This record gives sequence, C-alpha cells and structure tokens, in this order.
Amino acid sequence: MSDTPVHIQFALISHTNNGKTTLARTLVGVDVGEVRDAAHVTVFAESHLLLKTTEGDTLQLWDTPGFGDSVRLLKRLGMAGNPIGWFLREVLDRYRDRPFWLSQQALRTARDEADVVLYLVNSSEHPRDAGYLPAEMRILAWLGKPVVVLLNQLGPPRPAHEEQQEQTAWKQHLDQYTIVRDVLALDAFARCWVHERVFYEAVGKLVEEPKQAAYARLFALWEANNRERFLEAMRITSAQLAGAARDSEPVEADDKTFLKSAMKAVGLGKSDQQRQERAMGLLVERLNQNIAATTGRLLALHQLDPSEAPKINARVSKNFTVRAPVDRAQAGLLGAVVSGAATGLSADLMAGGLTFGAGALLGGVVGALTAAGAAWGFNTSTDRNRTTMQFADDFLHTLLVSSILRYLAVAHFGRGRGNFVEGEAPAFWQAEVEGAVAQQAQRLAGLWQALRSEGESGKAAADVEAVATEVARATLAKLYPGAMEAGAAGGLSPQPSQSLRLP
Repeated sequence: MSDTPVHIQFALISHTNNGKTTLARTLVGVDVGEVRDAAHVTVFAESHLLLKTTEGDTLQLWDTPGFGDSVRLLKRLGMAGNPIGWFLREVLDRYRDRPFWLSQQALRTARDEADVVLYLVNSSEHPRDAGYLPAEMRILAWLGKPVVVLLNQLGPPRPAHEEQQEQTAWKQHLDQYTIVRDVLALDAFARCWVHERVFYEAVGKLVEEPKQAAYARLFALWEANNRERFLEAMRITSAQLAGAARDSEPVEADDKTFLKSAMKAVGLGKSDQQRQERAMGLLVERLNQNIAATTGRLLALHQLDPSEAPKINARVSKNFTVRAPVDRAQAGLLGAVVSGAATGLSADLMAGGLTFGAGALLGGVVGALTAAGAAWGFNTSTDRNRTTMQFADDFLHTLLVSSILRYLAVAHFGRGRGNFVEGEAPAFWQAEVEGAVAQQAQRLAGLWQALRSEGESGKAAADVEAVATEVARATLAKLYPGAMEAGAAGGLSPQPSQSLRLP
C-alpha cells in the first residue's frame, strides 16, 4: 500500500434551487452553506470533508453554484470548437451576467476537482417536464466525468415498491444519456443512513482504478462509523426500555387514624383508587421525562439539536396507533404517553394532587390507562405488605414498538434548513415494526419480568438490547430490501446475539 494519502472528490451539481446545499448538509452532517428558497444562493464552490482515514486518505464533497439559464449556456458553449476549454479560459463579468458566471464556477469545479459528478434532480417532477435536463446533460457530457443522478425531494417515505417505481421511471428516461452511470434515491429531507450506504457503494465503483484501494478504506470507515452509531442508538433505546420495566412506585399506605378514617367516610380523604392513580401518575411522569431525555441523546448521536426532541416525539405520536382495549380518545392519550409527547404533566403532580390544569391532562392519561382495568397498563405487587405499581408487560410491548419508531424518525432526519424540519414518520412504518416485534414474541414472553427480578446486574438488560437491535435491523431490511443484506456482507448490519439468532 502506498504511503501517500489519496484524495477523492465528488462535485455536487444541479439546476439552481434544486437542493444541493441541503443535501450537502445531510451528507456532511453539519449545517454548511446557506439554504433559502431562492435561485443562486450558493455563489462560490465550497469543499466539505466527508471522510478521512488514519492513513490520511480523504473524501471531499464540493457544493457548487446551480445552473441558471441552461439553454442559453449551451448555445454559448456551442459556438466554440473546444467548448469547455474556451469556457474555462473566459473572464466573464460576474455582475453583468451573473447566472452565466455562476454556471462557470460549477463547471470549473467539476472539471478541475471531481472524480465523480453528482447531478441532483427534483424527483417530484416528471423527467419529461424538466425542460433544463437535455441542455444540462449535454453540458455535463463535455466534462468527460462519470455522472450519477441523485433523486431529491422524494416526498414522505413510502413503501419500497412505490419509491422504486419512481426511480425506475427516471432511469428509463436517462438511459438516452450515456454519461449517466447510475440513478440513485438520496433525499435530503427524509433519508436514512441505509440510503447513504447504497450511495457510497454505487459511486465508489466509478472512482478510477488507482484510487480504488483508498476508496475501500474510506468506505470501510463509513461502515464502521455507522454501525457503531446504530448500535449506540440501540443501547440508548434499550436502556430507556429497561428502566421503564424496572421502575416502580409504592402506593401510599392507608392511614388508619380515626380522623383520617372519618374524613374518608365523608368523601374527604383519599380512596384506594386515588392512591393508585397517584402512583400511576408518577410512573407516567418519569416515563415522559426519560423518553424526552432518550430522544435528546438520539438526536445528539446523529449530530442534531437535542432541544428538538418534542417535535420528534409529536411526529411519532401523530402516526402511531395504540393496539389496546380502549376507545379512540383513550388510545390517543396512550399514544402520547408511549411516544413521549405527553408533556407538562408535572405542575400539580409533585404537590400530590390531580387538579385542573396540567394535572387534568395527567388525570386523563391515567384514566385512559385504567379505563379497561388497571391490568392493561399497570401491574400491582405486594412485598412485605407494601403495594407497588409497575408498568404491565402489554404496555412495555407497546413502548418497544414506539421506541423503534422514534429511532426511525431520528435516523430518517435530513438536515434540511438547519435544525429540525418536520419530517415524516409514516403510518406504514408501524406495521413493519410490529411484524419485526412479533418475530421476537417467544423471547419477549418472560423478558420484562426478568428485568424486574434481576435488577441492573442481570443478563436481561443485554437481552433487551439484542431484541431492540434485531427489531430495528429487521425493520430496516423490510423498508430497504437488499440494502441491509449488502451491508451485512461488509459487517455493517448489526447481528443478534447467539441466543437471539433468527433461523
């Protein structure tokens, strides 16, 4: 292996205002550049580091100005015998003919720097309606560099076969342009790292042979980073689940004094139900606090703003349906609890009462949990004549589903316009997660009780982590057929523990 570091560069090009800088932010993982809904926001080509190995190899991404009047640009270039050579020698007035000058900057960068040109298109429009496309394809052909077309602005995540149909339509239309070597979906607003894996693998095949060994090292680094991030996300998620399973709250003992008994007799003292509901309320409040903290840690792990956790949880809640023996309104409150979207519940709680205001919401949540009988949401146990309240297995099962949905919502976040821009957590994700959880039914049967019995030192916590990891992996495999299997060959796809290995 050569001791000289190798530098590989991609140039991101598109028609103006098609989302180049937005996609650059998503790939780099930092809010680089400026993003506005206007033409020609990027006025200079900017280089951003994507990856760097310990050997010093680097992968750089160039964000370039967008093409403006492509048809006029093509006509001007067609006047020269050596179009690109003439174009790059010209000194043009950046103030008199700004769109033309910006296009020059994009072409200069692609010609001088790029190993591969990444051409971004707006997938929401039909390729036949992109009037600029033929001209820009001819312009790119003059560069003599391999071109990969990236489909951006795909809209809300859809089932794989629907997204594949759109990708196929673009591929068929672009078959007429021999410079296009591949067409890939890579949305800046609602993509997952699985999308990026397919991207890095496909584009890497187009890097020239002398740089292939270095690219293999860079790609291995990308895989290792993403595998560790995935596994850390599962550790964070499973720790919150294990904590909820172990959590308990004692039910206040009945006061046997004559005065308290007399007050209770006339309706002034706390009934058994009130004492139980207060214990349930305290469990719910701690659960919401822990979910909010967990969401913040997941966002930070993905280099996103942790303060946006409430928006993530609200999105999960909006598209999550609780499968419980309760009515629609109660199911909505339950969904708010398990998604972490039930906020502001503590104002009256620590004062010991369920009054109006924030406490009224808490009372509604607890009422929903107990509407079908306390057995659904909670367990009671008696130890040394002390009654204790805990979350029931069915509730924890539901919490597992919502926890994986929360991970998916974070993992599909595209940096978009800076901090959090509301993405999608579509309803069909829940069915995929529930299917993956169902495959773990046998293992889950005694797992929650084992967590309660063993405490923090037992092996059940590791089993919960393994189950959550396998559920998330299996869900991603269903959402992106073939992608996770390809990752497994390179060691990216997380493998379940021996005791949880699927047939």
